[in-house]
Amino acid sequence: MRLTTPYKEVSRMPRTARPPEATPDRTPTAPPTGTTAHGAAMPSEPVGMTTGEHGPVPQPPPADAPTADAPAPARRRLRTVATVTGGSLLAAVALMAAATLLPGSTDPAPPLAYSPARGTISYGTASGIGSYGAAPDVSASIAGLQKRLHRLPKDYLAWAELGSAYVQRSRQTADPSYYVRAEQATARSLQLSPGNFAGLTAEAALAAGRHDFARAVRLSRDAIAANPYGPIAYGVAADAYTQLGQYGLASKAVGKMMDLAPGVSSFTRASYDAELRGDQAAARRLLDYALRDAFTPADIAYCRYYLGELALHAGDGKRAASMYAAALKADPSFVPALAGQARAAALDGRLREAATGYEAVVGRLPLSQYLVEYGEVLQRMGRNPSAQWKVLAAQRDLMRANGVRDDLTWAEFEADHGSPARAVQLATAEYARNPNVVAADALAWALYRDGKPRQALPYARKATATGWRNALLSHHLAEIERALGVDASESSALVRTYNPRFEPRLPALQRFS
Repeated sequence: MRLTTPYKEVSRMPRTARPPEATPDRTPTAPPTGTTAHGAAMPSEPVGMTTGEHGPVPQPPPADAPTADAPAPARRRLRTVATVTGGSLLAAVALMAAATLLPGSTDPAPPLAYSPARGTISYGTASGIGSYGAAPDVSASIAGLQKRLHRLPKDYLAWAELGSAYVQRSRQTADPSYYVRAEQATARSLQLSPGNFAGLTAEAALAAGRHDFARAVRLSRDAIAANPYGPIAYGVAADAYTQLGQYGLASKAVGKMMDLAPGVSSFTRASYDAELRGDQAAARRLLDYALRDAFTPADIAYCRYYLGELALHAGDGKRAASMYAAALKADPSFVPALAGQARAAALDGRLREAATGYEAVVGRLPLSQYLVEYGEVLQRMGRNPSAQWKVLAAQRDLMRANGVRDDLTWAEFEADHGSPARAVQLATAEYARNPNVVAADALAWALYRDGKPRQALPYARKATATGWRNALLSHHLAEIERALGVDASESSALVRTYNPRFEPRLPALQRFS
């Protein structure tokens, strides 16, 4: 959620020509959160390797180990294209493919090139906008970085890259254990070079991934102070400000990112900024700019997917289905587009088709959002969703064990499918940390479901005050007003204005991913 300051689009149209030397930043957004000790020093035993899922993992070197050469100054690129892929909450981070990583080479690797104009780390939007299910070859990049660090164990830029790659891998796999690895790698980068821009940016992205948005803001500010020309740090800051409900600051950060690096990552953030202000035309236009700028399959799929989401939540199921199909044509591995197809089928009444689609989706990527949506579809079919709720609970426990805190998802779930009293507790805690419009809506709905509509009303009004054309938020406000005997005609009319095909019996499917 980004808001308040009107976004200026003048002179920010995507360029038609791409400089031949430009290389894309891999940027995905979002899902989990948490609180583990950041900055903990890595063990200090002699250099060695342990074997993990992605092959050998470099261990920290002894004190007398040779230091990697100092980074050579890189040419200021004319253009940087950042890749954003993925939602709700959330969300986050990607990896710059370093041209110097040559895993099969027997020659010593040169130091990573570093461009002060853009930094070395890229990051995607928050609120769940991460590369969930997209398939850039992050595993290969991780393996290459590990090999490099085995040869050059004091290359602090490579450690920062590795931390960023682990964050992206967590988003792709819904496995939060990668956050622990990311924490170790970023800590090592900052241990080797305290205050370095790349390490701070990667650590800020990790904090955002764990939903520690206040810390993400502090770290991104430090990164900007270290390098005011690195656009990615502004992206992390924008995402974190959005989640903290500081929409004016978020909009300013998006604008700065656009000035420094117009591309997929900044255009999509600007689109969301416009969407939260209720400017659907600008939101679509900016996504079209991003699509025009995209050239990797994951980028193209991401842009088409969110064009589909805008259409679906405006009641245009036909256009949404077309966009989801186009996303999968660009990248058949892009799971969010599969989820979009299942969502569109459910909202069109094709529940059996939707259930089959969701079964495939959660089998590949068991994100909380998809599990809840699948469970709701099963309920509408008269089937028992308890198996999905059990997986959801296991996912919650796994996230918590790896430093991720997500009270918002559980507040929404408990309000709709569990204990309203528990939902109030969770939503109150979430809103205290992150007073954004989604948290305000969650708290309003939880209070209403717990029989406290009078307490709910101020939060429901705050949730709808930004101009966001979100039918679910207006529906919640209308229900709360009716319970209080307040005239709800305006709120009810807005529900159908925003989405003529709104379906209140599938609330999770009405939420923006």
